[in-house]
Parts: sequence; structure tokens; C-alpha cells
Amino acid sequence: MAGVRKLFTRRLLITLPVALLMSCVAFVFLLRGIELALTFRPVRASSADNPYREEAEDVWFTAADSTRLHGLYFPSKKNPATATIIYFHGNSGNVSDVAWFADELAEHKFNVLLFDYRGYGRSAGQAGAESGLYEDGDAALAYVLGNKKATTDKVVLYGQSLGTAIATDVASRHPCGALILESGFSSASAVASYHLPWLPHWLHFLGRNRFESARKLKSVHAPVLITHGKPDAIIPTEEAEVLFAAANGPKKLLIFPGAGHNVFGAAGDGYLRQLEEFIRASLKMNK
Repeated sequence: MAGVRKLFTRRLLITLPVALLMSCVAFVFLLRGIELALTFRPVRASSADNPYREEAEDVWFTAADSTRLHGLYFPSKKNPATATIIYFHGNSGNVSDVAWFADELAEHKFNVLLFDYRGYGRSAGQAGAESGLYEDGDAALAYVLGNKKATTDKVVLYGQSLGTAIATDVASRHPCGALILESGFSSASAVASYHLPWLPHWLHFLGRNRFESARKLKSVHAPVLITHGKPDAIIPTEEAEVLFAAANGPKKLLIFPGAGHNVFGAAGDGYLRQLEEFIRASLKMNK
């Protein structure tokens, strides 16, 4: 009987750590699956999905790791163009969903580049890691500087939602004329706290992506405009205040009651006028 108990104890001592280890591995995989689903919602597209083929030019450029990326370039409808805006869209859909916005901006004397991150729209590759998105952002900037002869002091980086993290990262490492962040967030951890309140903060390190925009804003030395709707069911409005506090001056914060997560879509022409005013004032500061 004593021998049986010893054998059982020995097996238990071996089995429990293995079971615990496997449970931990399974939890990490589950958590990263949730993270992937929350962060990336790409929609593939074909050339037939572009309703603005007469207004916009299909453009292609390549990221540092050779991933081929697709974009739409809207030249200003009035010359000379005031600035070139690179638009970094959110975590779902593709450029066809925001082409109307670029067309509006082109009416107001802006050149606009929309582009799809890897795995989105007609771009190659697969979405999944923030490092790849930053390479895509670098490639978009290099494209307008090289192929469209834009100058850094007249390039505006405009991010919406997930795109704010990419625009901020690019602006923290490259000079630009201005940075606009619509419905942005301070970090992936902050978003996790909101959407996964059951997950202890000390486990956030298990996530694959960091998106530490608040920290990176300290390295941005261009005028910064931060806009947000109130309330916002996807990214809390308070995140705009965290970003604003982290940014260097000159900076501006605009909160739009009732606008929700897509500020331009809700606030319309009034929002566009304030964007124009901010960009023009920023360009004057850069002279």
C-alpha cells in the first residue's frame, strides 16, 4: 500500500507541473488570439473595389522587408497644394472605406496618400505584428518624399484609431510638418484594460504588441492635433487627454460631443475646417 501511495505521489508530482505548464501555454495562445482579433480586422480587395479610379492614382511601393504595399494617391484639385497628407486608417476594412475622406481633402488643396498595411486591401503580406506596420508607415513616407517630391515640412501624418499608433511612431523617428491623431490611444495596455477588464494589468506583458504612443510622443517635435469623440465606445475619450498630456507643444486638443469613434464622419464640415486651420497654422510655424 505504501508503495502504491509513493508511485501515485511521484506521478502526481510529475503530472501537475506538466499540466500547469500546458495550461499556461494554452492561456498565452488564447490571449494572443484575442489580441489579434481585437487589433487587426483586415478586408481584402481587388481593383474593382476602387470607386475613385478617376480621381485617384493606384500606387505601389515596397516596405523594407520587401512587402509590396498598395495605396491611392489623390492629387490636390487646386494648385498649388497646401500640403501632402499621409492617412493611416484604422484596424478594419481597407483604403476603399476612406477614399471619400481623401477626396474631400483633395477638394481643399491637399494631396492625399491612402495606403493599406500589409494584409489589408491589395497589399501583400499578413497583419499581425506592430513592427511590420511601422515598416509600412516608413515606406509610405518614403514614397511621397521620393516619388511625389513632397518635402518633410509639408508632410502631414494623419492617423485614425489604430493608425494613430503608426503615425506617431513614424513621426517620432522622422521629421514632418504636423501630426494629427483622431480617436487615438496611449498604449495597447490601456486599450486592453478597457476591453479586457478581467485581465490583470500585470499580465499585459503577454501581449505581442505594445503601441506605446504616449511614450513616443515625447520624441515628436512637430505640431500635434488630437481629436476624439465623446463618448467613444471603442477607445475611451480619456485616452485623448493622456496623449495630449504626453505631447510636446505646440499642440491642440479637440473633443466632439456625440461624434463617437469616427470623428470626421460625424462632425463633417466643421471638423474639416478646423483640420485646415490647424494644418495651415502648423506650416507657418515650420517656415
